[in-house]
Amino acid sequence: MKLSIQREKLLQPITQVVGVVERRQTLPVLANFLISARDGKLSVTGTDMEVELITTVDADVDTGGETTVPARKLVDIVRMLPDGVKITFAPDGDKLIVASGKGRYTLATLPATEFPATDQVETLEVINIQEVSLKNLLDKTAFAMANQDVRYYLNGLLFDFHDNQLTAVATDGHRLALCDLGSDVGMAEERQLIVPRKGVLELSRMLSDSDDAVELAIGKNHIRLVKGSSVFTSKLIDGRFPEYRAVIPKGTDKHIKIDREAFTRALQRASILSNEKYKGVRLEAEGGRIKIIAHNPQHEEAIEELEADLNFDNMAIGFNVTYLLDALLAIDTETVLMELKDANSSCLISAESGGRDRHVVMPLKL
Repeated sequence: MKLSIQREKLLQPITQVVGVVERRQTLPVLANFLISARDGKLSVTGTDMEVELITTVDADVDTGGETTVPARKLVDIVRMLPDGVKITFAPDGDKLIVASGKGRYTLATLPATEFPATDQVETLEVINIQEVSLKNLLDKTAFAMANQDVRYYLNGLLFDFHDNQLTAVATDGHRLALCDLGSDVGMAEERQLIVPRKGVLELSRMLSDSDDAVELAIGKNHIRLVKGSSVFTSKLIDGRFPEYRAVIPKGTDKHIKIDREAFTRALQRASILSNEKYKGVRLEAEGGRIKIIAHNPQHEEAIEELEADLNFDNMAIGFNVTYLLDALLAIDTETVLMELKDANSSCLISAESGGRDRHVVMPLKL
């Protein structure tokens, strides 16, 4: 394998792919990129056996071939080289020589045959989704995913295809976030997929605010996204996601309408003096005002007052301030609507004008 390529053309794809390479691996080859050169193209593959990303760029290929090289070392070398330089790759026995100008870097390699083979996705459905819409779905829900929960099916994001629509849902058992795509996906059959946490985070990094369509291929055990010259594949979590519709509060007769930005800033200030472990804040609604109160074990206290539009007299309820802030930051509108039943029931937070995302936060006993 012998090739040359401009630094900028190489840096962008390898920086993207290195995100899927775990720092701790069960197999040494998983710390490496699979680099394959043929027909004027260079493809770079990274995987952790659960998530895989392949990206392809144009290169001046003198001799085709493939090998694997340490992923993070290659990224660091290319990143530190000056702009605009040409980089050449040439094999030297079981090493790969990466050269640029008067710099020469000899990297250890492992045979390409040791690299895990790409899983063949048995495609059941293929749909095309506007890239910015898919990114929006993830941005408004992914923060509510569980992290290393024993309920393994919560450590991911649900893609719920129903009635020709797509709804993304995440919950960690204490809060829930859901968002509707808002446009037809061209898939009549009902199907639920749980994409693992790492797959969701890598997808978010890949997607941009482009209006172009990306291709989503859905298999029995995998999901694959094709965006330009990049192909992302993730295994799915084999489990049953909770019936999320049952969690959305019903019969909520107490409504609070409040300025989102002012509420967010007040909560951020009050959280400074909240208990570091429980992050609890108390909301007291009375007489057209919301009072935010936070305490900590050092007997410090924060009190903030804001004007709000209430349809009830008074009530006090506690929440984890981080969960409230995550929901508020995901909503785009100036005013948010909080719907409550009583101090012991979950709160539904949404845009006042009926946005596509809704957030459920369980109360906290303070």
